[in-house]
Amino acid sequence: MTAVTSNSPSTAPAFCEGIQYFSDRIPGFETYGKISAIADGARAIADPHDANAAYQTLLTADALRYLIVQMTASKASGHPGGFASQAEAYAAFVMLGHKNILTEVGHHAPGFYCAMFLDRSLEAMGIETVQHLRDRFREKHGLLGHLSGFIPGILAPAGPLGQGQHFAMSAAFLHRETLFPFTIGDGGLGEPYIMSSMAHFNTAFPTVTNFLPVLVWNGYSQEHHSMVSLKSNEEMIAYWKGNGFEQVVLVDAKDFDDQNQPGAYADNTLFSLERRIEFAKAVVSAADQAAKSALGGTLTVFIIKQLKGAGVHARGSKSHNLYAHHKLDHSDIVAALQNLALTPEAWALVRSNCERAGGGSASKTVVTESVLPLPDLGQLPLEEYEVGGEAKVSTTAMGRLVGHVGGRDRNFLVTNADGNEASGIANINQALKIIHPTEDPLYFQSPQGQVYEPLSEDACAGLAAGLALMGSRTLWCSYESFAINGLPIWQTVTQAMAELRRPAPSTITLFTAGALEQGRNGWTHQRPEIEAYFAAMMRNGNVFPLFPPDANSIQACYEWALTTQNKGVVITSSKSPLPIRTTFEQTRQGLKEGAIALQELAGSLPQTIVFAVVGDMILAPVFEAATNLQGQGYSVRVVSVVNPRRLYRPHDVAWDSCSEPDGDFADDATFERLFSGDVVIGISGGVSGMLEPVMLRSTAKRDTFAWKRGETTATPGELLAVNGITADAIVKRALQLAQ
Repeated sequence: MTAVTSNSPSTAPAFCEGIQYFSDRIPGFETYGKISAIADGARAIADPHDANAAYQTLLTADALRYLIVQMTASKASGHPGGFASQAEAYAAFVMLGHKNILTEVGHHAPGFYCAMFLDRSLEAMGIETVQHLRDRFREKHGLLGHLSGFIPGILAPAGPLGQGQHFAMSAAFLHRETLFPFTIGDGGLGEPYIMSSMAHFNTAFPTVTNFLPVLVWNGYSQEHHSMVSLKSNEEMIAYWKGNGFEQVVLVDAKDFDDQNQPGAYADNTLFSLERRIEFAKAVVSAADQAAKSALGGTLTVFIIKQLKGAGVHARGSKSHNLYAHHKLDHSDIVAALQNLALTPEAWALVRSNCERAGGGSASKTVVTESVLPLPDLGQLPLEEYEVGGEAKVSTTAMGRLVGHVGGRDRNFLVTNADGNEASGIANINQALKIIHPTEDPLYFQSPQGQVYEPLSEDACAGLAAGLALMGSRTLWCSYESFAINGLPIWQTVTQAMAELRRPAPSTITLFTAGALEQGRNGWTHQRPEIEAYFAAMMRNGNVFPLFPPDANSIQACYEWALTTQNKGVVITSSKSPLPIRTTFEQTRQGLKEGAIALQELAGSLPQTIVFAVVGDMILAPVFEAATNLQGQGYSVRVVSVVNPRRLYRPHDVAWDSCSEPDGDFADDATFERLFSGDVVIGISGGVSGMLEPVMLRSTAKRDTFAWKRGETTATPGELLAVNGITADAIVKRALQLAQ
């Protein structure tokens, strides 16, 4: 094979502009490449055992490898090796007409981008040539280093490991006639919860098997050998079967090696043409077998075993990423590109097959490229309690609404790892039933339930957030103290929603049993530091932590959350009976303006002291302090901060770059009406970060009282005292500032 390095041949298709190396001939093309394996008007190859189809799958895999190397080397940055080792598997699923492909591995992003280029999906963002592909890689408004919902044809984001299966399972749950393959790297196989989350999902939804893990078993992780590199094929098969997979389909490149490559992992690009075709034929037929098995109701995994970096600039972990010296003129890059070079005719054939596969470009055919229709929820059964009347449990009031939502929307799922009953929302279980193979009315269990309860916050957050990303309504419930274990995927999804090119229901959470209710359990159950996570995320522009002060307010908060799109809405509430302090209308105004004035006490002195309060139980010592200060002559205003994101200034928040922008902020007049005073004290039973918007805008003398650390105590008051949040301490500081 020879290659030319000058300008594109006159016969090269227009999209090839920017390709540096073309071959003048490719062995086998005259025999196997003259007629497209996917006929005009067809969605897939006709015969998975056909040699023409196998050969053209190889061409597609090598085209992907070429584009990956040229694109990443154009920026001397990116990750080519992992995707390259399974390029034949990806190409096989495409040739079989399956384009709803996801990944567990953010470092596979270059391969996915090149696949979207080949099937013309990227034309939707103005990337029409290879030169465009090179120019826009890892650039602003271009092709991000890791997958994003911003990219046409890409179903889900990919960043931290341990997440991709949640997206695939979510998509499979909503689209049960469609196959959702998703790649898993063997370097990340040991990440938390991958196998356990799939096992629990399969127990809860045994008929939903149309998600297909594709294990990329290449022997290496990012910087060294993978921890499963020494397993035999038999041991790997036993591992998956031991985790509940009935069908394990494995193709090992080593079985086709005719070059005596050392070690257990082989690179098929070094085989003779005959053996390469045999390998490709095995991959295509095995992928077809796995796809039919998964779509037919059997929990299935497809494994491709091939050396990491097959066909690119290096092998093993050395192929994982490019360094600054890996520019297009580097000898290793040049050699890889020349070895992978295709003829203009081969490029045209690959483009034709990729474009036809699955009925068109992924940007027009995959399930996430259209809005999922949602059932109408009708009128929510809101129940407004009398202000000053009997104390009510806020979470229970919201639970009644959740039951209504699930009754009207059968795709709606509630997820909770620690039990709804423990959070004052047993009424959710009663209305919607816990998904369980053992039907038991005593525990509200049913195989047809809508409450998903794996003992893993990652699995709870993953399925709830994943379903929302795919277009469905959900609710993730958790103890505030435990939710931190699920936040990485929730953060990934909310960030993706900020970039998503279509509207989707917001991902909504209910975090209960705050630190103040967990005195007897000690610091293990007292983790309001989680609020700092959301306080930081508020500046993203689409994250809204809500702090309803009572059972009326929480209903209005959930009512509002259900109307929002592409946001992360976090509702934090106690599960204890608390006084009713607000009306629905007050909270609706507070959701718009950021806060509600709960109490105005007039004093004889000219100074006014303002308390900006985040939370519900924390209000008790604040009202006590307010009464004390009024008795000393001060005017006092108690303000409940319900929606702190509204209290930022517009320039503090990246709201205008969100796909469903929300630019509503309290103007200066509103802020002054709520918080004007001589002294402003922010008080939270959680972190001080939630009070940042108030502290930024206020020009009064000011201070904060907030959580410091947990301890075992008998009462909420005693725990507050440990953290220095008592009525006496608040009064003392207010008086100091008022002097």
